[in-house]
Amino acid sequence: MTNPHLLSAGVVVVRWLDNTPHYLLLRAFNFWDFPKGLVEEGEDPFAAAQREVAEESGLTELDFRWGTLFRETPPYGPNKIARYYLAAAPRGEVYLPVSAELGKPEHDEFRWLDYAQAHSIVSVRVRVILDWAQALVKSQQT
Repeated sequence: MTNPHLLSAGVVVVRWLDNTPHYLLLRAFNFWDFPKGLVEEGEDPFAAAQREVAEESGLTELDFRWGTLFRETPPYGPNKIARYYLAAAPRGEVYLPVSAELGKPEHDEFRWLDYAQAHSIVSVRVRVILDWAQALVKSQQT
């Protein structure tokens, strides 16, 4: 019998800057990803995703105009899967709050990047999620 996967939940956060969608990416060490974290026992993954965005970026006013659609990564690391939702952040300043557990922010840096910029720095696992989000964002714009 195999162990169940650990589920992580997060949000691809998009904001239009100069009429172009830009995506919020957070850097930990040399790895760029969207805000995400482990779903706690008994926690709804959608609620966990929203909690993680607030904890990691300070953003709380998200517009889930795409509803609760999500995309999951294939298993990676120690039997982990990441589930991502898509939301717009029309307002709110991003900052890197200090984690009570770590005594410092979980991430070293954040950036709002357009699709091409983001695509060039994320891993293949994250790139698949970015491509999914970009397709949804573009379909709404047409």
